[in-house]
Amino acid sequence: MPMEHDEIYLIDLWRILRREWRWFVAVLAVVLGAAIFFAQAAHPRWEAVAWIRPGQLAPVPTGLDPRVEPFQRVVERMQTVEFQQGVLHDLGISPRSREGHLYRGSFDLDPSPYAGLIKLTVRGYSPQQAQRFVQATFDHLHRLHAGLMAEPLDLAEARLHRAQAQLGDATAERDRLRQAIAPAQGGAVPNRQDLLLASMVLSNSNQEVRELQQTVGELKALLTASYSYETTLAWPVYVPDHAVYPNRLLIWGAGLVLGFGLGLVAAVARNAYRRAAAGAWTAAPATPVLRADVRDERGSGEHAPAPR
Repeated sequence: MPMEHDEIYLIDLWRILRREWRWFVAVLAVVLGAAIFFAQAAHPRWEAVAWIRPGQLAPVPTGLDPRVEPFQRVVERMQTVEFQQGVLHDLGISPRSREGHLYRGSFDLDPSPYAGLIKLTVRGYSPQQAQRFVQATFDHLHRLHAGLMAEPLDLAEARLHRAQAQLGDATAERDRLRQAIAPAQGGAVPNRQDLLLASMVLSNSNQEVRELQQTVGELKALLTASYSYETTLAWPVYVPDHAVYPNRLLIWGAGLVLGFGLGLVAAVARNAYRRAAAGAWTAAPATPVLRADVRDERGSGEHAPAPR
């Protein structure tokens, strides 16, 4: 099969690199130097991570979500511009400042509905600033949820107090009935009808007391920290001990690869230009001296095709 002359093989690339190595090295040095300069001059950024547990109030009607807000609504609320600008206002930072752009640009949420947690990630120009961003975000959300939970929590506590008061009244009424039946049971000739009626009333009173005791117990259990709680941090805010940006090793590696590629392109382009210039000189009328210069320019490794 005849060799295609418009294809470039590895041996051709090696010959081009040997001839145009100065262009290859120059472009590689420039690109790699720019990558090193960028990696050293870039402002370091730290990343803070927090896991937020949205609050919930368990004593709610059957079938309703006990959380103060539906899980997805919490995520969407935190992603709004109004919420993030409110956090920046709490910090005293302008949304148009460099810190404000970094906060909004690095703000990231990773919800985990099955675990009931929202992973919040924010970056800052220092570990302390990143931690302040996360803490201020949580505090802002905590205040919003505390306001939403205030009325339902008051209603649940009022329901508990009302059930406790009813339990106290029912217990007192049951004790009064027991005292009223006691003399009749100790008498010689008890009135059977009165005793039967009082026993029925006492039985109903006992049933009412048991139901109220169960209601009070359930409400107390649902209002404990295991079922009803405010929006909290599941764990303390975590800030790594090293900056997450810039990744100098990655930048250096990318600069080296890009430098090799651009250097090779520059060498091939320079070789193509040299060959085109040499061909133009050969095609034009010239003195023997110029023809000799053209032959020297093409190099000793290249020979003119033999005449047929």
